[in-house]
Amino acid sequence: MPITPSAQYSLTIRVEIAHRPGMLGRVATAIGEAGGTIGAVDLVSVDADHTVRDITVATGDQADWRRIVEALDRVDGARVDDTTDRTFLLHVGGKIELHNKHPLRTRDDLSMAYTPGVARVCGAIAADPDKAFQYTIKRNTVAVVSDGTAVLGLGDIGPRAAMPVMEGKAMLFKEFAGVDAFPICLDTKDPDEIVATVKAIAPGFGGINLEDISAPRCFEIEDRLKADLDIPVFHDDQHGTAVVVLAALLNALRITGKRIEDVHMLVIGLGAAGIAVTKILMEAGVRHVIGCDSRGALHTAREDYANGSMPGTKRWFADVTNPERRDGSPADVIDGTDLLIGVSGPGVITADALARMNDDAMVFAMANPTPEIPPEEAAPHVRIVATGRSDYPNQINNVLCFPGIFRGALDVRAGQITEGMKMAAARAIAGIVQDDELREDYIIPSVFNRDVAPAVAEAVVAEARAAGLAAAGDEVGFASADTATFLVP
Repeated sequence: MPITPSAQYSLTIRVEIAHRPGMLGRVATAIGEAGGTIGAVDLVSVDADHTVRDITVATGDQADWRRIVEALDRVDGARVDDTTDRTFLLHVGGKIELHNKHPLRTRDDLSMAYTPGVARVCGAIAADPDKAFQYTIKRNTVAVVSDGTAVLGLGDIGPRAAMPVMEGKAMLFKEFAGVDAFPICLDTKDPDEIVATVKAIAPGFGGINLEDISAPRCFEIEDRLKADLDIPVFHDDQHGTAVVVLAALLNALRITGKRIEDVHMLVIGLGAAGIAVTKILMEAGVRHVIGCDSRGALHTAREDYANGSMPGTKRWFADVTNPERRDGSPADVIDGTDLLIGVSGPGVITADALARMNDDAMVFAMANPTPEIPPEEAAPHVRIVATGRSDYPNQINNVLCFPGIFRGALDVRAGQITEGMKMAAARAIAGIVQDDELREDYIIPSVFNRDVAPAVAEAVVAEARAAGLAAAGDEVGFASADTATFLVP
């Protein structure tokens, strides 16, 4: 099956083209026949005999690059001068930087921003530490913390290699919710050291977003930090995924007409995301659940449960699901299922197995970059298919959740992000899709829908206030986060 061209494998190819009739067309044809999709064509220079152009080309993978370059070099009158990997170019020097909010042009500016005037502000905070939320960046900052042990589909690649992902996360925080986020990658895998380090840096931040920390350590680290800190701690791989899955399911149920309490669910993959998704869906009303890990279906009669070697989170899962103790691979236990949640890896289920699901079945195959089953193969057997990829409909992407959920928590200075806030966030995301828009290939808003983050923030703020978790008198608000003014102490 041909691989769909993607911007992640795009090149800018600098080509010198002879001045002959039809040459640009021949160059374009060579690129297309070699598997490339042309985007922009920009003029670089012109002389008496040649034109130099930069041609942006999207491809399916890196293997296409050599074929395209070789095809161009075979075109009489064309020569490739250079190629640039556009993805790597975007990352040169990192993707984020710091900007001052106020100018430093005069002695007066300096005396207020720094010494001596800054001492007065320091004194006010020393006398009342709560004023740090008013007079420092704490009120609008989140630390994106990782140890690099579970990065995307790459696994344990270490803290340095994890930095590009954490920088990207910081970009999303700023772009969609105006939150200033800082990537912090720790050179330790020890839960005690991670907890101690995050606690030590917490005074400078209004929230902690844990990211790409492997299971089961991620559960312990989050629980300990939530207990020890007075600012929100949120492991996005767990809860961001869970919130967006719930939002997608709520809308899928609107289409299929099924009741959530009647849904029979199969979860494939019981790491951080699989456990969190199960918890939130059960909290929302799902009652019938079977989960599979690499050893097959989980239940209380399985050998590793009986001998005590099963990790604690999976023991919890076995205790609350699969009361019939159904056993075997995902294909062995899929009969009678309405919803398949995939948070594992490619190729774990086949189209033949999906055919044994109930009518109007739903498949959320979220492994990235390759889903548990290609959507094209799943579509004939189920009514709704969602993935984690941007090049298919119904992308279940955490960016629909975490910017808005932190925006709301920061705006009311909530000390934690509760289950109620997560449920409110899911309902807000689902509610963005109106009745006249809802269809099988549109159950979840686009990640670029600018209504999502404000709606999520508003829902989180309302839930925090209803639960008595909002700090009195602190109402910065989504639109005014960077422009709010305060009275002097």
